[in-house]
Amino acid sequence: MSAERVTPECGGLDRGTVWKRLGAPTDQEGSVNDPRTQLEHGVRWNEKWIYRNGREVERVALWHRYDLVGVFRVRPDGSAEAESVAHGDER
Repeated sequence: MSAERVTPECGGLDRGTVWKRLGAPTDQEGSVNDPRTQLEHGVRWNEKWIYRNGREVERVALWHRYDLVGVFRVRPDGSAEAESVAHGDER
């Protein structure tokens, strides 16, 4: 998979839909308007929504500009698995 590609689990969701399905992020890093990008979990992003369970990061949603490029479930060992939110329950 190219670092420029969107993971297939994203389903073309917008920010409002992701917010409804995953809830408000605990933390945020970067900005969709920041031209600087990072490479993480095989995708390029410039805004990361971080979801924590206490101190542990359990999920991240990565954005490049206004496009969702990946949602990943983070394991305790730091590895991550792409997660689908395309058909998730809205809160």
